[in-house]
Amino acid sequence: MAAPPDMELSPALSLELLPTDPLLLILSFLDYRDLVSCCYLNRRLNQLSSHDPLWKRHCKKYWLISDEEKSRRNQGWRAIFISTYSDLGRYIHYYATLKKAWDDLEQYLGQWCPRMIGSLKESVREEDLDAVEAQIHCKLPDDYRCSFRIHNGQKLVVPGLMGSMALSNHYRSEDLLDIDTAAGGFQQRLGLKQCLPLTFCIHTGLSQYMALESVEGRNKYEIFYQCPDQMARNPSAIVMFITGTSYLEWFTSYVNKVVTGGYPIIRDQIFRYVHDKDCVATTEDITVSVSTSFLPELSSVHPPHYFFTYRIRIEMSKDALPENACQLESRYWRITNAKGDVEEVQGPGVVGEFPVISPGKVYEYTSCTTFSTTSGYMEGYYTFHCLYNKDRFFNVTIPRFHMVCPTFKVSTA
Repeated sequence: MAAPPDMELSPALSLELLPTDPLLLILSFLDYRDLVSCCYLNRRLNQLSSHDPLWKRHCKKYWLISDEEKSRRNQGWRAIFISTYSDLGRYIHYYATLKKAWDDLEQYLGQWCPRMIGSLKESVREEDLDAVEAQIHCKLPDDYRCSFRIHNGQKLVVPGLMGSMALSNHYRSEDLLDIDTAAGGFQQRLGLKQCLPLTFCIHTGLSQYMALESVEGRNKYEIFYQCPDQMARNPSAIVMFITGTSYLEWFTSYVNKVVTGGYPIIRDQIFRYVHDKDCVATTEDITVSVSTSFLPELSSVHPPHYFFTYRIRIEMSKDALPENACQLESRYWRITNAKGDVEEVQGPGVVGEFPVISPGKVYEYTSCTTFSTTSGYMEGYYTFHCLYNKDRFFNVTIPRFHMVCPTFKVSTA
């Protein structure tokens, strides 16, 4: 059917005729892969996709390049993206997350644990990681490799980057192993076949391992503490307390706990006590709060013996009257395991001490308990007497706090 004589046919829409600014706006929404693809479609899109400001978002998103870093490099955004991609491209889905975790951790350590900064090692090269894979005859996961392109773990020092724990006769501090030390500890023996150590404690010999293959009942890249099965005659029978499902999840969740104050800093060390914000009780002017931790190196599944430590903080409000100063006389505990079995304990003082609490003062102590079940809880009270009225005694509530063993598996070796 012929077009009416008064209607002119519109010319075919051509990319060459479209204005530049709307096209650049459209391209600004593309991911880096689509932006690269545009370079090969035609000359106009090739020119537009090379527009330098388009690459700023990708440099910031994937490589965390700041404006200051760009100025220091004296390169355009596109050039920076391409050069960084040529070096770290295989890690593009991990790099930003891990780099931010390392940057946050270094900033936090610089403020609270400055001497730990000096133990961190510089990054390794791709060929170093390739050489380790050839040495152990296993592939390393990309998130693990990416982390070591940022920092090659730390020196074998105390305190360890991956947290500490201390009791009266027990001390643990875990270093994040560098790639060569980890490769030297790679396991091929039954029970730990194809497992790579991630951490090491100089005092206890304890390590967290990462499974590089799905063997002996483990999932690939699962991370765990290994403990011997004390009732098995075969030394390859071990119990694995699971601490992570991948390196990325394991490392970033730990860093997040540290930098958000989830783990306390005590004597320039990161202590792996977990505090439930609801686990606080106030009686008159005294507040009691509790943090807990599971110790795999002192626990066993066969026989069932789950070891927990707890740290208690007792604080009197700074606004309390001076005559409210008091001294702790005794403690009472009600301890309940997962079966509902109850044990009651009472005695004088705490850990052999009878602390005096006055306005604004804090007293902290650490103790421990064991359960024959994988979980349990404790609650109770302290009995205080007033220093200025020795005939007055009163009880201060200890909030209920739960202790739960992490998920565990038994090796099928």
